[in-house]
Amino acid sequence: MTIWQTLILASIAVLALKLAGYLVPASLVEKPTPARVANLLTVALLSALIMVQTVGGAQGIVVDARVPAVIVAAVLFALRVPFIVVVAAAALVAALIRLWT
Repeated sequence: MTIWQTLILASIAVLALKLAGYLVPASLVEKPTPARVANLLTVALLSALIMVQTVGGAQGIVVDARVPAVIVAAVLFALRVPFIVVVAAAALVAALIRLWT
């Protein structure tokens, strides 16, 4: 199977999954438990993506300047600092660490 065949197959699968979402009755989605699970699942998937992109390497776990930058960003988000300041501070931390190492 070529990369294009895989890409087309994955696109069809995603479209089918999206269309299947319209078949779910609104009464099921509006209940508190499914709504809470959907909200928590979104946060969990985003957290997993951030961790994979932060510490994931070609052969395993890589700890470099990204880890302290993400920690700084998390602390600043907890303090409710504006987003642009969080991004700038995390970038500055990563840049300084890479400068020193």
